[in-house]
Amino acid sequence: MLWILLAVPVVSAMLAFALPWNWPRRGLLVASSGAHLGLAAAAIGRTPAPVLDGWIALDGTSLLFLAITSVVFFVVSIYAVGYLAHQVRVAEDPGREVPFVDYPEAVFTGCLLLFLAAMTLVIVSHHWGLMWVAVEATTLASAPLIYFHRHPRSLVATWKYLVICSVGIALALLGYFFLAVSAEVRELSPIHLTIADLENHARQLDPAWLKAAFLLLLVGYGTKMGLAPLHTWLPDAHSEAPSMVSALLSGVLLNCAFLAILRGHSLLAKAGLGDFSRELLVLFGLVSMVFAAVFVIRQADYKRLLAYSSVEHMGILSLGAGIGGIAGFGSMLHAVNHSLTKAMLFLAAGNTLHYFHTKSTLEARGLARALPVTALVWIAGLLAITGFPPFGPFVSELMILKGMIDGSRILVAIVYLVALAAILVAMAAIVIPMVYGKPPRSESPAEASEPPAAGARPGARSPAEPLWSAVPPLLLAAAVLVLGVYVPQPLSDFLHRAAIAVGAE
Repeated sequence: MLWILLAVPVVSAMLAFALPWNWPRRGLLVASSGAHLGLAAAAIGRTPAPVLDGWIALDGTSLLFLAITSVVFFVVSIYAVGYLAHQVRVAEDPGREVPFVDYPEAVFTGCLLLFLAAMTLVIVSHHWGLMWVAVEATTLASAPLIYFHRHPRSLVATWKYLVICSVGIALALLGYFFLAVSAEVRELSPIHLTIADLENHARQLDPAWLKAAFLLLLVGYGTKMGLAPLHTWLPDAHSEAPSMVSALLSGVLLNCAFLAILRGHSLLAKAGLGDFSRELLVLFGLVSMVFAAVFVIRQADYKRLLAYSSVEHMGILSLGAGIGGIAGFGSMLHAVNHSLTKAMLFLAAGNTLHYFHTKSTLEARGLARALPVTALVWIAGLLAITGFPPFGPFVSELMILKGMIDGSRILVAIVYLVALAAILVAMAAIVIPMVYGKPPRSESPAEASEPPAAGARPGARSPAEPLWSAVPPLLLAAAVLVLGVYVPQPLSDFLHRAAIAVGAE
């Protein structure tokens, strides 16, 4: 089954590149993402046996992140069908006001499916070298997606993404060398760089080299995860990519880097060095939250606003994993909540950009009148992402706070609460005027990287929002609401296994 899980998106990508027709290609995108979701559900029901001498396998944490990836990608693929069809209609509209740059749909769809395959390989990799290759593959597969609109700003964002993430992945590779040296120094028998083999010999590895290796892994993969101050690629990439790509970057890709860091934390915990890795995770988590709080204040671009919110929540994930105990469980639950919520918000941002054709928070006003469904999603997303009940992030953030208090980490808890409060006030001051404020008098569109809806005029009441743009974010909003009211026992058990597998609980 594991080979099929990887083969489905790869084969589909090759077909997408080869097919000469758009609609069959879009159907292939939804069908392959649906098949991937079905295979992930089957793997959760009955974990498949490892393959390739244990290089590819699934444990509790892998299954959790596989489920998140499959669900979010499937919902985004539904949105993508309508989005791509809309792009064609805009391109064919002779009266369009915003220039439209043609981009081969085959390239976009093919890279989207290769992106899914690369993220899946990260999740199922149980060999450090293979995981490194897979993380680098996610960068290469997603770079053309960021450059979708071929705007000069998109080109800058793409190169920034490639260069910064490549530097980070190079540091992670150096960390792997240090892992190997930690075994060689003790003159151990040949040890494979599989997760299982290293963890079985963890107590025999040299502590100094092992600590240095984790530090490099944290800095290297933390760059891809978006931990501050290594996050500088993230606001540009999220702002310039199509909103559905931003939903995948924030809701899924960042989790892959987090999983790689958790693997390193698990190794140190089994080597008796868990306190070292925990303190580093707590430090990077707090720094990320403080950085996000500073840059969210008076943010003028609502897609960049959501990008800095991702930096905040990656900090929360790191913080929860570092605190451990119930906070570790909360971190796993928060990974689910954040992925669903942030994907929902980026899809809502895409709808907003299609209508107002501007990313300015000052010009995109009056959503409640213009796009009532999208406005509802924005308000629900604001409440969810800032930790308001009864949405899922409230529960997971409260668990992380309880873990701090149980562990007598009072100073950490104070910084955590102050950062959350600052971000809540800053985001509310931006989103609420976008939804309920009066639209600007000028009807001339600002320059944007995504085309407007055909015939749309800012400030006017829109026709009924198409199902492709309304249903996907509403489905995600419903899921986040349900998780805030009730966490099913099977999911709770699943989260416990995931946290235990990586030493976060």
